[in-house]
Amino acid sequence: MTENDISAIIVDSCLKIHTSLGPGLLESVYEEVLCYELRKNGLKFERQKPIGVFYDSVKMDIGFIADIIAEEKVIIEIKSIETVKAVHHKQLITYLKLTDKKLGLLVNFNVNLIKDGIKRIVNNL
Repeated sequence: MTENDISAIIVDSCLKIHTSLGPGLLESVYEEVLCYELRKNGLKFERQKPIGVFYDSVKMDIGFIADIIAEEKVIIEIKSIETVKAVHHKQLITYLKLTDKKLGLLVNFNVNLIKDGIKRIVNNL
């Protein structure tokens, strides 16, 4: 399954969740429900996965914690905030580079239309 195939399932799931629950809940609620949907759709995923960082040829135990990594290919960063800022985009770009993944989805559920809350971020895709 390609990154784009995985992404399509994730986006469809986010649309379903947002249509059902709407905006305004905690990120943890959306994460839990999205994991449920991914499982229903047969996707493998890791949740709250610590990712180490190499610095000066030494692996540091923790660099960041990925909200969800689907099929070992797509990083999903979940937000439920008023405004997504440039730092959130940069953060996901850094996550992609550190893990050598090609696609990330920044999903903000705190929007009126979920299509406005999903941003695809690519790293050499």
